[in-house]
Amino acid sequence: MARAVLRMQTADMDEESYEFPIDRSKVREFAKATKSRNPAHEGADAVIPPTFLTHARLAWEPLEMSPVLDLGFDLGRLLHGEEEYVFHGPPPRAGQTLHVTSRMGDRWEKQGKRGGVMRFAKIVSDFRDESGELVATQTTTLLETGN
Repeated sequence: MARAVLRMQTADMDEESYEFPIDRSKVREFAKATKSRNPAHEGADAVIPPTFLTHARLAWEPLEMSPVLDLGFDLGRLLHGEEEYVFHGPPPRAGQTLHVTSRMGDRWEKQGKRGGVMRFAKIVSDFRDESGELVATQTTTLLETGN
């Protein structure tokens, strides 16, 4: 599957992004998989469930654009810590195409209780609509367990 990598330019941004088309069938499948009964997740202009944005990085982000590659973490010891979503207006809807940029956020270390040092990193993804307006920000916290 070919993925579009674009150069987005807005007043406060000039960086590479990738497209994340929001398909109504995927919104419905995701809502059903998460046991949502909210009727807003159905129909031609279905509203996305908030955690649907995770699908962008997992399914649409080109590997060469993934900040996870720059972590230097041992993937065999990688754990998912948390997700945070901030919507800067109404949630996206089916039929929209969002443009996503991801960057490395904070990084820190902490002594593990069972020995070894745990390393943490945040990955921040910004989702913009077709006009370049910031729609949502997703922050993912990953951790590498100690040796």
